[in-house]
Amino acid sequence: MVGLYVCGPTVYSDVHLGNCRTFISFDIIYRYLLHLGFKVRYVRNITDAGHLESDSDHGEDKISKKAKLSQLEPMEIVQKYTVGFREVMNTFNVLPPSIEPTATGHIIEQIEMTKKILERGYAYEVNGTVYFNVEKYAAEQAYGQLSGRNLEELLDNTRDLDGQNEKKGRLDFALWIKAKPEHLMQWPSPWGMGFPGWHLECSAMSTKYLGEQFDIHGGGMDLVPTHHTNEIAQNIGYCGKSPARFWIHTNMLTVNGQKMSKSLGNSFLPHELISGNHALLKKGFSPMCIRFFMLMTHYGSTLDFSNDAMEAAEKGFARLIESRRTLDQLHASPNSSVNLTELQQKCYNAMNDDFNTPVLIAQLFEAVRIINSAANNKEQLNADDIQLLKKIYQHFLVDVLGLQAELENDKSREALNGVMNYLISLRNDAKQRKDFPASDAIRNHLNSIGIQIKDNKESSTWTFQ
Repeated sequence: MVGLYVCGPTVYSDVHLGNCRTFISFDIIYRYLLHLGFKVRYVRNITDAGHLESDSDHGEDKISKKAKLSQLEPMEIVQKYTVGFREVMNTFNVLPPSIEPTATGHIIEQIEMTKKILERGYAYEVNGTVYFNVEKYAAEQAYGQLSGRNLEELLDNTRDLDGQNEKKGRLDFALWIKAKPEHLMQWPSPWGMGFPGWHLECSAMSTKYLGEQFDIHGGGMDLVPTHHTNEIAQNIGYCGKSPARFWIHTNMLTVNGQKMSKSLGNSFLPHELISGNHALLKKGFSPMCIRFFMLMTHYGSTLDFSNDAMEAAEKGFARLIESRRTLDQLHASPNSSVNLTELQQKCYNAMNDDFNTPVLIAQLFEAVRIINSAANNKEQLNADDIQLLKKIYQHFLVDVLGLQAELENDKSREALNGVMNYLISLRNDAKQRKDFPASDAIRNHLNSIGIQIKDNKESSTWTFQ
């Protein structure tokens, strides 16, 4: 079994596109492992407490702050944005994880982990708050190896913060935080009323469901310097083992070459990108087009949004979907002029090379070229070729990349095919009767609504323009 843990959203606001890219990227990894026949336990948590402002150990809890501003209970905020998050994931055809645990549902596990770290001498308690002792840990283990930075560099870049006088070292971080009386979300513990530190939550939940060491841990690259670095320290402090054998991180988003930021006014939410209701957008784009656009860049590279890039992705995605429809209408030749087994292997090679979706998409466009050439009688495809191409499309376009034509989720596609086949048969009858004005009228009307009829020696097919 493959164990996969991905840091999920903190549910105090709408999920943003950066989150979407991360979860779509890990959806591809999850799908590919399933395609290869692995049994996968995919755990993606919901952070519903303990994540403080500025990702620090001090300040207000993000969910509690939103609850106060909205005059709601914290769990009302959690429910609202958890439901919204799941709806967005469904819109982008992201498979649900095997387990979706919440931080508040695992308070006992977090307290027990803190107790064990204290027993092993890697933590200390001050006035009801328990801190992890980074310098003591670093004397025995490499701290910061995930980001490639040593302890001295990290200390030089650490500024003084409120509450530092409680800590033995500037890099020490809270495992359990003493709650002020007005704090909305707090629980009893051996150290008094408090709440867990953000980093501890993921360590506790990943250990509970995947064991002390599992295969893959992932998230956005912004989690590397602090959150994931501290997870490693906590897990080693708890059981002597680093949690994951492999760490995978997605890169950031930019808009027209600039970092996406609310302060710059260039940040937009998924529903705005779909509707086009944003000052920076010329139009809206379908969820599958957005997903396809994200997969055209490797998850480890910066992804830059622009209207031109989105429109190019839209055209490319349409070509892929249309070629699959063309494939359904091809007639097999007795001979073959292509080597599709090699193409299939190149698709696997792309995914085996660090889940390289842009290279995989390039191979799928080679399939598009072959199909279109066959439709124009420039290539020969026998029955086995056609079946293998259908298998390549199903395995890689649908099963792995999770891309589908927007109409394929209901009966609309089937109905449209029936209508178009009937119109083509009427046009063919007109041509046989030499009623060319009627034949041309059908073709011209379809052209006017964006549907193109393609004639070849054996039959006529249709595509969207």
